[in-house]
Amino acid sequence: MKPAAFEYVRPTTLAEALAALDHDDAKLLAGGQSLVPMMNFRLVQPERIVDINHVAELRGIVEDGDAVRIGALTRHAEAARDPLLARMLPVVAEAMANVAHVAIRNRGTIGGSLCHADPSAEWPLLTVLLDASIDIASAAGRRSEPGDGFFIAPLVTALEDGEIVVAVRVPRPAPGTGMAFLEVAQRAGDFAAAAAGATVRLDGDRIVEARLALGGVADAPMRLAAIEAALAGADRRDIADAVADAAADLEPNDDMHASADYRRRLIPVLARRALERAAERSSTLAMVK
Repeated sequence: MKPAAFEYVRPTTLAEALAALDHDDAKLLAGGQSLVPMMNFRLVQPERIVDINHVAELRGIVEDGDAVRIGALTRHAEAARDPLLARMLPVVAEAMANVAHVAIRNRGTIGGSLCHADPSAEWPLLTVLLDASIDIASAAGRRSEPGDGFFIAPLVTALEDGEIVVAVRVPRPAPGTGMAFLEVAQRAGDFAAAAAGATVRLDGDRIVEARLALGGVADAPMRLAAIEAALAGADRRDIADAVADAAADLEPNDDMHASADYRRRLIPVLARRALERAAERSSTLAMVK
């Protein structure tokens, strides 16, 4: 099928994009990996398409004070090979290897993934794991939304009408922080049955700080605060026990990608492996200082 007729607008500045979005039925077009198929099936029929691919303010990966700023128009493939991210946030490239297929990685954008808010997607999980904030613009001005408050439900976010995601801002990790990302799907490129991201910072074998986030198992990505608290100050060899104790209380979703029972068995394995891998990488970083 083909989409219904629509007005096409191609702004070149953020101000122009916001003005064009001020319409009763307008949709933003970035990578088009979700919107275009829905339009082709006429599941959505917007009157106006605002193509933001030529808005320079939405591009770029740069250090910004004590954070890394990743523009909303950054393609998944760009993030995977960016040298700054490889040095400061290597977990990004590891996660990007799990994003769908090559064509989608080449076209899909960070902003699009965040706004689509698929619970199994990689960028929402990374945003929650890394304590990132989301920079948002509207005709009324700018605001910042914490990553853990942005995702409300499947395909539902805190973004209001007339707002555009401008960038993701990720705090600079503490020196010696190891990171890891793991995902399980029926086939490579499929929606994740479950995914786990972890960061660990060690002092010898003692865990100074650990973070753990899961995706694909609930209505939104989530941090596992109980496991993080149990591991603070613990020996790295206690990871398996801490994960097993806390994961037993989880009630994962049951859907077409995996049953709740399968996820219940999968979560502690993924969580343990992600944390242990992150801990090993932290230990390696300490040895090469």
